[in-house]
Amino acid sequence: MTTKLHIGNMPRTSTNDGIESLFRPFGLVSSVVFTKDPATGLNTGCGTVEMDSDVDAQTAINRLNFSQYGGRTIGVSRVRNGAGKSDRSQVDVPSEK
Repeated sequence: MTTKLHIGNMPRTSTNDGIESLFRPFGLVSSVVFTKDPATGLNTGCGTVEMDSDVDAQTAINRLNFSQYGGRTIGVSRVRNGAGKSDRSQVDVPSEK
């Protein structure tokens, strides 16, 4: 079973090969997908990496989250099942009435 990871704050000039080589030391990378701006088609600096092993994915998170890549501090976390969003703590803010 593969594990999907969210990557944020990447340089917009990032390439599939560059991100794959960043994650490859931690295990087999199944896919790299960048989020594209619908209006321009340009890389938004966010995307996902799919890894073949849950253990390898966790190692990648531990080693790469808040690390430097292309002069930027990237964030790496698990994608929640079905939601397509990263597994980060969410703070509920009460709405004003």
